[in-house]
Amino acid sequence: MIEEKKFLTVAPFQCAWRKDLKFREAGRGCVAFDAFAHNDVTLVFREKVGSQHYHYKRDNSPHYTVILGSHRNRRLKIEVDGKTVVDEEGVALCCSSTFQSYWISIYDGLISIGKGRYPFQNLVFQWLDSKPNCSVRYVGLSCWDKHVGYRNVNVLPLPNNHMLLWKQVDSGEFEGKDDGEQELEGEQMNDEKWGLENFLESWELSDVLFIVGKDERLVPAHKVVLQASGNFPLSLSNEDVIQLQKISYPILHALLQYIYTGQTQISEAQLGSLRALSLQFEVMPLVKQCEETAERFKLNKKLFDSGKSMELSYPSFQPHCCMAFPSQLPINVKRLKQLQLTGDYSDINIYIEGHGLVAQLHKVILSLWSVPFSKMFTNGMSESSSSEVFLSDVSPEAFKVMLKFLYSGVLSLEDSVEFGTLLLQVLLLADQFGVTHLYQECCKTLLECLSEDSVCPILQAVSSIPSCKLIEETCERKFAMHFDYCTTSSLDFILLDETNFSNIIQHQDLTVTSEERVLNAIFLWGMRAKEFCGWEKVSELLVLSTPDLLFKDRFQSLNDFLPFVRFPLMPHDLLKKLGQSNLGRHDPIFHDLVREGIGYVEFESLRPGNEQNLRFQHRRSSYKELQYISDGDSNGVLYFAGTSYGKHQWINPILTKRITITASSPPSRYTDPKALVSRTYQGTSFAGPRMEGGHIHAWWMIDIGQDHQLMCNHYTLRQDGSRAFIRSWNLQGSLDGKTWTNLRVHENDQTICKAGQFASWPITGPQALLPFRFFRVVLTGPTTDASNPHNLCICFLELYGYFH
Repeated sequence: MIEEKKFLTVAPFQCAWRKDLKFREAGRGCVAFDAFAHNDVTLVFREKVGSQHYHYKRDNSPHYTVILGSHRNRRLKIEVDGKTVVDEEGVALCCSSTFQSYWISIYDGLISIGKGRYPFQNLVFQWLDSKPNCSVRYVGLSCWDKHVGYRNVNVLPLPNNHMLLWKQVDSGEFEGKDDGEQELEGEQMNDEKWGLENFLESWELSDVLFIVGKDERLVPAHKVVLQASGNFPLSLSNEDVIQLQKISYPILHALLQYIYTGQTQISEAQLGSLRALSLQFEVMPLVKQCEETAERFKLNKKLFDSGKSMELSYPSFQPHCCMAFPSQLPINVKRLKQLQLTGDYSDINIYIEGHGLVAQLHKVILSLWSVPFSKMFTNGMSESSSSEVFLSDVSPEAFKVMLKFLYSGVLSLEDSVEFGTLLLQVLLLADQFGVTHLYQECCKTLLECLSEDSVCPILQAVSSIPSCKLIEETCERKFAMHFDYCTTSSLDFILLDETNFSNIIQHQDLTVTSEERVLNAIFLWGMRAKEFCGWEKVSELLVLSTPDLLFKDRFQSLNDFLPFVRFPLMPHDLLKKLGQSNLGRHDPIFHDLVREGIGYVEFESLRPGNEQNLRFQHRRSSYKELQYISDGDSNGVLYFAGTSYGKHQWINPILTKRITITASSPPSRYTDPKALVSRTYQGTSFAGPRMEGGHIHAWWMIDIGQDHQLMCNHYTLRQDGSRAFIRSWNLQGSLDGKTWTNLRVHENDQTICKAGQFASWPITGPQALLPFRFFRVVLTGPTTDASNPHNLCICFLELYGYFH
């Protein structure tokens, strides 16, 4: 016997026993299953579990045996303790071309056999044992001389009114396609079409039964769905029966269809009955629609074609929406969430390892969101008959977020320090359990909050999920465009796998201030470094070690990555230092690449064909370095903009509209943006105060243009002719002019102490590697002038760094 994920294959003369294939009550129960066989689909019912090699012909203990397709698929047989008591021709035969659905029930010796996916319908044979065996409890799956495949095996309890089931003898009640066709269609069902409508009048996971009409037709439903839609007479026990003998089946069907799908059709003659039934069970949206439709009909009977059904749709229903639950159905979300919190009508308890019971839920709610959940509860797995599920390696917080989504259709995450981590955990859970719509919401939210600081953790998490390819590629591009920052702000990037890191360093949008930074990042990744260092430190380590020991399993990958460093673009002095280092002595590939770079710089820069080789080309989005030399020099970004980026002699960039400068106070004679970038000293120049967020601020802001960004690593200010010396202020950067990042914070800085004085400061740390379009100097404390403590009195500002 071989057990597979989706079905059991039972070998000839063997029997499959599972402890979960057990009636809740001895002598009473039903087993539903699919079988694929040429003949002899054999089920054994006995008091205790048998062995794998059990054979009913050699069993001396009391038991029942039901054989479907006996005698080369020509007969139905029932045996009691090994003796044949039923031998009927042409009943419940097997199908060798596809899986066929059956059900067999036993109730105090009454053995009933039916065909189809829905237990207790399509009854084809019954036999009553005059001396019933009321001890049988376990179900064994067996065969005779050929292999038999079983799947979707479920043991179900019998409803209290079981005797009514045997009135459903007419197999014509089951409308639709052949079982085999239904199975094939089900296997190919698109997850996006999955929803509550799949459980309309389905026996799967049902826990309440309507007995409707004079013919006492049985209609299954689900308590949690009914109670979230209206007020039905339900108990908290396992089984409920609602008697509706005075109601015809089409009326109840229309009510349930409206609840489960958001729309239904009814004739004008049946409209009043549907309204009355909806009112009885307090399904108020349907009551209102019935009343409104009846009123329209009274006003104009021509609105509806005589004899044709009229359509009633829930106001929020959208026919082409792939998931309507619960917002597009007449479901009271508040009531549904309350049922989740209280656990009323629950049929599954969820336990998480280390945290115990975390939720009492409803299988149908979990299943309607997720095909994997549905299969878990309906295909014969242990969870099908069990009321408990045990999970391990699952975050309770993330699982609770997923539950809130399943019961509301809305992703709800509270803002916190752990927001990003929790969102990733929810994404992984949604992928694990196949909750497609939650997964899509998580992806959307991830992309919205993607930043230079979060890109590495997100990339690590999604790289193992095939369906997250778009997020993975977006993260790689984000990392590549902010390569300097992502490889110096933290060491998270060393945890990236080889494929992701390789994609980044080869990315066409890789933006980096120098090839040396690419080289250092490759060494850090290769060593799985625990602290930041450059190639010089690696060279020192190789004095007492070897590349194999230093880089271990990543040594080959490191050598694969080194050709992606564009050595020919490095300064000649740096190349000579690299050539003299221990790196070249220990690694032939490194040595050859450095020699190639030196040769290019010294002799071959003009050789034809070099421009076609990527290693000899400047990166498409490389930055121009504008380096601080001295106070008031001509090397800054604002001066560079005044020359139209090196194309002509300097003109005030405000006049040429290369840059824009604004102040916290309106423009005036002494608040003049042109003065701030002028090469002429201004005796009086200030930005006045304004209230922002309940605080007094004064600031000058520079916009270097929508097509440009700057990684600022130095800046210069000049005091005007006043003695209002600044002491507390910040230099800030922004991409949108609204959200600001502090690049340098000054607290009680005593540097400026004379009128007209220049002063300059470096920007250090990871902030110096963040590119921004907007920059501002903002006063955060009073100046030394008591008469005007909140005026920002500077007459010159210049920025330096890597300009793009």
